[in-house]
Amino acid sequence: MSSSSKWEAVIGLEVHVQVRTRTKMFCGCVNQYGDPQNTHLCPVCLGLPGSLPVPNEEAIRKTILTGLMLGCQIAPVARFDRKNYFYPDMPKNYQISQYDDPLCAGGGVTLDPFLFPKEIQESDEAKAGRKIRLVRIHLEEDVAKSFHFEDRSGIDFNRAGTPLMEIVSEADLRSPGEAFSFLGSLRQILLAGNVSDADMEKGQMRCDVNVSVRPVGQKEYGTKVELKNLNSISGVRRALTYEIARQIAACEKGEAIAHETRRWDDEAGATFTMRTKEKAHDYRYFPEPDLLPVRTDQGLADSARKLVPELPSELQTRLARDFGVTPYQASVLTSDRILCGYYEKAAAGTPNKALVANWILNDFLSTQPDPSTTPVRPEFFGELADLVAGGAINSAQAKKVFTELMASPTSPREIVKKLGLEQISDSSALSAYCDEAIAANPRSVEDYKAGKMNAINALKGFVMKKSQGKANPAQVDEILRSKLSA
Repeated sequence: MSSSSKWEAVIGLEVHVQVRTRTKMFCGCVNQYGDPQNTHLCPVCLGLPGSLPVPNEEAIRKTILTGLMLGCQIAPVARFDRKNYFYPDMPKNYQISQYDDPLCAGGGVTLDPFLFPKEIQESDEAKAGRKIRLVRIHLEEDVAKSFHFEDRSGIDFNRAGTPLMEIVSEADLRSPGEAFSFLGSLRQILLAGNVSDADMEKGQMRCDVNVSVRPVGQKEYGTKVELKNLNSISGVRRALTYEIARQIAACEKGEAIAHETRRWDDEAGATFTMRTKEKAHDYRYFPEPDLLPVRTDQGLADSARKLVPELPSELQTRLARDFGVTPYQASVLTSDRILCGYYEKAAAGTPNKALVANWILNDFLSTQPDPSTTPVRPEFFGELADLVAGGAINSAQAKKVFTELMASPTSPREIVKKLGLEQISDSSALSAYCDEAIAANPRSVEDYKAGKMNAINALKGFVMKKSQGKANPAQVDEILRSKLSA
C-alpha cells in the first residue's frame, strides 16, 4: 500500500456565484461585466452615509430557483444580516449578507461521471455518481474589485453590490476529481436555470476550498486549511492535488498542519501561506436594520418554481431514451443548451438520430464552434444522416459532402448531385463489377476459398476503384461473398 492510500482527503467548497440580473442587489445601478471602471456607481454602492438599500426581487427569485434545482428547503421567511469587517473593497465596513435565516438549506449536487477529468472518467471514482450534500445557499452583495500595482492599489466599484449567492457544501468531497466534477455539475445546473453565466475567468463563479487529511478509517477531521485565488475549475483540481500531497507528506514526518489560509500560485504550481488562523473571525452578525424580512411563501417561491427548467440529469436521460445517444454524448450536449437545441432540431425529422449526434459532436463542432451563429441549418444534418443510412452515399463520400456543406451551406442532396457522388446500389450493376473483380484477381479468389478471409478486401478494392468509389460497400461485400461461396 502506498503512503498516499493510507490517507483520506476531506474537502468542502464555498462557491460564490454572481446572479444574472439587470441591476445590482440593493440599488438600481447596472449589473454588467467589462464596462469602464467605476462607471456604474451610486451612494449605495459606495456606502455613503444616509444611503438605504432596496432588495432586488429578481436576485431573490433566482436564488430560490437555484435552491429548487438543487433540492434545497426554501425558507418561508428569510432575513438579511450585517457581516461586519473592515476592508477597502467594502467602504461601509459591513457586507449585507445572510446568516441565521438564509433563503435555502440542505439539498445537494450529484456528480456527473463525464464531468470528471478525462483521464479518470472510467474509474470507479467517477462511476460512483455520488451526491454531495449542501449546507445552505445564501444571498449577499459582492464587494468591489481590487487591483494591485507596483506602488499603489486601485478599486473598481462596478462590481460592488452585484447579487452574489454563496453555495456551501458539506465536507463530503474526497478527491480533487470529485471537486472538479462538483463544480462542473453545479455550473451546468446554474446555466440551465439561466441563473448565472458562471464564468470563473470573469469572476462570476469563485471558489474557496477547505481541505484536510486524515488516516483512512478515522472519523475525526484533520486540521483544516483554506485555499484561495482559485480562478478555474482545473485550478481547483491542481491546487487540491498539490495541497493534499503537501499535507500527507507533513503528517508522515510528524509535523503539525497549521490552521491557515493559503494562496494558490498557478504558475508555480504550489500553495503559499497568506495568513494563519489562530481563532475564528468574529464578524459580529446582527439583523440588517434597514431591510425587512423576506417572505417567500406569499408567491415568491411559487413564481420561482415555475422557472425550474429541465435539469441536466433529466435532459441526459431523455436524450439517451428518445434520441439513442450515448451517455457521454448526452453529457456533452447537456453542457451547452444552445448546442443541444441545435441537435434536437437537426434530429427531429430523421430516425437516424444517433448518427446526427456523431456528425455534430465529432465534425461540426471542430469547424463551427458556435451553433448560435452558424449559417448551417440544423435539418441539413438529418438529411446527411439519411443519405448515409439509406445507402445513397458511403462514409467517405459523406465526408466530402460535409466539407462542401461547411464551405457553402446548402442541401446535402443538392451537394451529392453537384459533386456526382450518387452511390451505386443497383444489384445488377454491382454484380457485374463483382464478376470483373473475380475474373481479374484469381489469386485473391483462391486465397479466400482457402480460408484467408481478408483476401476479399482486394476484390472489394477492385470494385470500388472500377466504380470510382460509388459502389455501395455493404452490397459489394454481400454479393462477393455470395459468389465466392457458390
